Amino acid sequence: MLDVRRLHLLRELDRRGTIAAVAEALTFTASAVSQQLSVLEREAGVPLLERSGRRVVLTPAGRALVTHADAVLERLELAVSELAGAREGIGGPLRIGTFPSGGPAIVPAALAELAQRHPALEPMVREIDSARVSDSLRAGELDVALVHDYDFVPASPDTAIEQVPLLEEPMYLATGTATATAPGPTPEPLGDATAHTGTLAALMGPWATAPWITARTGTTGHAMAVRACQAAGFQPRIRHQVNDFRTVLALAAIGQGAGLVPEMATAHAPGNVVLTRLPLFRRSKVAFRSGGGTHPAIEAFVAAARTAVLTTGNDEQPVGRTGPHMR
Repeated sequence: MLDVRRLHLLRELDRRGTIAAVAEALTFTASAVSQQLSVLEREAGVPLLERSGRRVVLTPAGRALVTHADAVLERLELAVSELAGAREGIGGPLRIGTFPSGGPAIVPAALAELAQRHPALEPMVREIDSARVSDSLRAGELDVALVHDYDFVPASPDTAIEQVPLLEEPMYLATGTATATAPGPTPEPLGDATAHTGTLAALMGPWATAPWITARTGTTGHAMAVRACQAAGFQPRIRHQVNDFRTVLALAAIGQGAGLVPEMATAHAPGNVVLTRLPLFRRSKVAFRSGGGTHPAIEAFVAAARTAVLTTGNDEQPVGRTGPHMR
């Protein structure tokens, strides 16, 4: 009989690409992972891996087995959820991942809602970039997470992860006023976001020669900014790399460059920042392992996050918006 834990290792090898990456993620040694996969091959009775030097790739039989592993592990998540539903009340640890801007905007309100409705629940929050959430959920490091994607950076499909929509919000170009001190000619500000419509090229093009402020390399925010600039017809000259949108706004306010921020981040923008609404959107979602959506604690978090979005939308009206864009 095939061992479920070894099926999990095979699936992680398929997702992560190398035995070393699997070992690091699951806190094993590389030799232990390799030995367990060899045992799985003997259990299966057919070759599952092809070795070429230091590289290991899955055979057609190995890839087929990963599909079955997805289904088996999903059924186990369903079983865990059903058993949790049979218990009295909702309690125990709940490991929550969040992208940085979701921390101040959504998480505190969601945790307050959880504390009121389910006081025995013990939420534990960890900040993480959306690009790493799937790996952390599959590895069991997180139970649920806030994630987002952008028009130019769609989420990578992962059959082991489910997502439910939470919020859709437009992106804004954040720039300084006409007194900005960026080197070279200073482009004229584009004014209030509500007064402008047009293509990315028309709205962002005047800032093609300005310095830019993006998130750190390797994050979805960085990829979004670079691809949006490319779609507008230019390659950004990146001066600053920061993940905190409040810092992006503060730097833009003093003329240190142009940046892109989601509507959620504009609630407390400095008064001398010019915000131009763009035809570009960010979508926030709640992610969890496939089969875990009926787990009482995860259901409670999804409900609390949705309540938090509505509450934030009523209490903190960002520039140029009439409320959260819900799906």
